[in-house]
Amino acid sequence: MHHPTTRATARHADESERSRGIQRTALVAIITNTCLTIGQIVIGLFANAFSLVADSAHTLSDLITDLLVLVAGRRGAEPADRDHPYGHGRIETVTTLLLGAILAGVGTGFLWSSGLRLQHMDVAPSVHPAALYMALATLLAKEVLFRYTLAASRRLKAPLLEANAWHARSDAASSLVVAAGIGGSLAGYPFLEPLAAAVVGFLILHMGVRLAWKAVRELIDTGLSEQDVARIRATIRATPGVIGLHDLRTRRMADRVLCDAHIQVDPRITVSEGHQISDAVYLRVRAAHPEVQDVLVHVDAENDATMQTAPIGRLPERTEIVQTLSSLLEGKLSTPPRVQIHYLGDRIEAEIIITANDITGVDHKALGLRIDELLAAQPQYRTVSVLVHIAP
Repeated sequence: MHHPTTRATARHADESERSRGIQRTALVAIITNTCLTIGQIVIGLFANAFSLVADSAHTLSDLITDLLVLVAGRRGAEPADRDHPYGHGRIETVTTLLLGAILAGVGTGFLWSSGLRLQHMDVAPSVHPAALYMALATLLAKEVLFRYTLAASRRLKAPLLEANAWHARSDAASSLVVAAGIGGSLAGYPFLEPLAAAVVGFLILHMGVRLAWKAVRELIDTGLSEQDVARIRATIRATPGVIGLHDLRTRRMADRVLCDAHIQVDPRITVSEGHQISDAVYLRVRAAHPEVQDVLVHVDAENDATMQTAPIGRLPERTEIVQTLSSLLEGKLSTPPRVQIHYLGDRIEAEIIITANDITGVDHKALGLRIDELLAAQPQYRTVSVLVHIAP
């Protein structure tokens, strides 16, 4: 049998490895952006390239978001606790939302600044060619960092890293704008910088809105696509022992997919067999759909989603039922009978199990009459059966 402790241990090991991968990627980005920020400021001041100095501020914003990713990657992998019983995966989601908002703001800033520059094209500062080399070096470093981080995000299934990768691409785009502006200024075509800034600004804005919207959908527990849900549903239905499925629900938490389902099983199997079937569903879904990290399976004895039976009031609990059924035997047994109860269709189907020795002291005809009287007087009982257990 599959134990919950084993599930939690394996899941925590996977999350810890993923967290270390996110942190390694973030550290590479932090080192890269620190070096670039220092280089842009020094060369920008030396070459009188104020656009390069401004671009260093953008790189500095990348450095700040890299630190956010580092913290989120570490905190997001922490195991569940009393205050966060489902884990800390939402930290990654919130950070992704924040980075998406930053991207949208950067894109809007590019659009705004490009509009202002187009209105003042006569102002073109004289710059040193060294600024162009620094802008190209920054562009190359940012593009390499973008591809490295994006590959890591896909390998680790981390939307947080994907958002940060596109932030690096936005900074590469700003470096492209700076390089185009400096190159255009050196070549006598100053209008190229604001024109390129407008195009890149729109692309960055679009990417930021897309990532932010993706995070918002996750925060409001948007389910998987119909195709993904259909595949999970097919896996559950194919599990031996499952005769029905309803109320399959899914949601995302960072890289994880969580789902819960109500399965219908034969109403007269034992509790332990029903639990075994639920474990089989869990293992099959995890094996066939690696992105699913947890499956909560509710076992139903019947399809409670489509029950049409009119309710007849409160059904008695086990203690009251056992007392009622024991009275039918009028104290003829040496030991209390074993009773199996089936709550089906808002009715009770009960089975009294007695030994072969006890049945010899019971008046069968009188017992049958008392059972008929009970069924007539108490409509919550559908059937009452007496079964004889023959010991080996």
